Amino acid sequence: MQTTWFKQAVDRRLWVTCLSISSRPAFTPVGGSWSGSRPAGGSLTGSRPPCTPTWGTWTRSTCTHAGGSWIRPVGFDTGVKTYNSLTRQKEPLILTRDRVATWYSCGPTVYDHAHLGHACSYVRFDILQRILSRVFGVSVVHALVITDIDDKIIKRSQEENMSPTILARIYEEEFKKDMLSLKVLPPTVYLRVTENVPQIVAFIERIVANGHAYPTQKGDVYFDIRSIGQRYGKFSGSVELPSQSADSDKRDARDFALWKADKPGEPSWDSPWGGGRPGWHIECSTIASSVFGSQLDIHSGGVDLAFPHHENEVAQSEAYHRCPQWGNYFLHSGHLHLKGSAEKMSKSLKNFITIKEFLRSYSAHEFRMFCLLTKYRSAIDFSEGSMLAARSQLGALVTFDLGAQAYLRGQLPCAPLDPDRLWDKLAEVKGQVLDALADDFDTPRAVHAVMDLVSHGNRQLQPVAEADGAARNPAVVGAMLAYVRELFGLLGVDLLDRQEEGLSGSSPVAVDTVVEQLCQFRSHVRSFALAPWEAPPPQGPGSASARPRTRPDRIPLLEACDALRKDLAPAGVLIKDRGATSTWELTRRAAPEKDQDQD
Repeated sequence: MQTTWFKQAVDRRLWVTCLSISSRPAFTPVGGSWSGSRPAGGSLTGSRPPCTPTWGTWTRSTCTHAGGSWIRPVGFDTGVKTYNSLTRQKEPLILTRDRVATWYSCGPTVYDHAHLGHACSYVRFDILQRILSRVFGVSVVHALVITDIDDKIIKRSQEENMSPTILARIYEEEFKKDMLSLKVLPPTVYLRVTENVPQIVAFIERIVANGHAYPTQKGDVYFDIRSIGQRYGKFSGSVELPSQSADSDKRDARDFALWKADKPGEPSWDSPWGGGRPGWHIECSTIASSVFGSQLDIHSGGVDLAFPHHENEVAQSEAYHRCPQWGNYFLHSGHLHLKGSAEKMSKSLKNFITIKEFLRSYSAHEFRMFCLLTKYRSAIDFSEGSMLAARSQLGALVTFDLGAQAYLRGQLPCAPLDPDRLWDKLAEVKGQVLDALADDFDTPRAVHAVMDLVSHGNRQLQPVAEADGAARNPAVVGAMLAYVRELFGLLGVDLLDRQEEGLSGSSPVAVDTVVEQLCQFRSHVRSFALAPWEAPPPQGPGSASARPRTRPDRIPLLEACDALRKDLAPAGVLIKDRGATSTWELTRRAAPEKDQDQD
């Protein structure tokens, strides 16, 4: 494995993002007009040259293809191949900057609690970003937008008799707390739609000026799909445009809103077309362009966003920048389903489990393991069985970790190891893992390879009653333990994190210390009770000779040790007796049941 495998890339993310944001033009709404400088060329940042006006030709520094086909970018080859929704096949992941990936995510619409469907998508892409940055040395500059104005937010705020702004802020903070509880790394920058409305208006103005959108007498602005012809349909395939508009206010039934005229009781901002608010799709195009300009490396989101949301984003952005390829790679995660249901988990279907509800029964590490066991693009079934399988896999890793620790401390007597075989297996698995992660971030294959390594290690670390002075091989066991810990740590699974294993509210360090001391005392008592004793030989002809056995007066001590082991198990402390020695581990405690008379 490469020596840079576990080295975190130089963190240039914040610097790059701040540089992009600081170069945004400032706009000040004055009624229906605008003061201040407008963006020159095709980029809100003003830091990149615009594409040439003719869509069929381009400047190499900004665009990468003509027409509707995808052209492989020119730049830094990461060594990773990833499935690109634009081409429907795996492509080499090539970045426009050396070891820096610009990454935009569609964030949540904050009108309710986040659920496991959201968690699955964000955890999966967090895993991909960790792999890209911590395994392949790429610094990820990640921008995520919070949709804090939307039809659903307005409706919910009216139901709750609350300001849409206050409602959105409440659920935005809840979302951020949920992501932290799931160990999802925060993006380089969060951006809100309501704080970028002036930029959105300017973005729409340029699309209108470029001949790809039109205002209506009612004050709406629609994107003109007919103006781009066959270029529409990158994700949905060929799209037939109806010959007659189904809406008299539109030129075509498939045209979508860039700006919505204001309605009584709804938030409104000034624009050249009158008061109103942005459409859903335009917010992402504008904000992504505000941060990254006319070229974006990676755009991610759930597969349900591919059409129409991402389709419309691409159409708008390429119409604005006059650039045939705005985003080079689109990555889509599969849906989360409740087992036995063909429908995705969603708020509208009311078939969801909130993240807070889930974390009462399982840990963030168990959910991450659940996500690691399937490819990020695959649909995934959620059930108690699938979560128990993830818990079992995580438990096997923790058991190996504790067994290896016990061996390294000299507390686990084993038969002689085969160090050459273990070193060879470790090298083989490192190569397999790297190959798997470079192949569209194939975490199931990588986890399978590591579990095979753990299985080999467990077979070697079998306890024996007496080691008979056998030579120990701590170097290879230590290397295996370090590799397993570090790899899963990079993926966001901390095998040493006791707090997430069910001991909430307790200090993990204090708990470890107390349990260690308790188990050491118990081990001393057991050793004393198990000390061999040659009983006096029975009298009389034919009696058996004296043989070592437990002293009768020490049997109560062994029974007390067994009782302590059984009593500690429900509290989350699992003690395993290995001959004359013992090891222990912390397991997740069952959540206490609510009293029946509680709400």
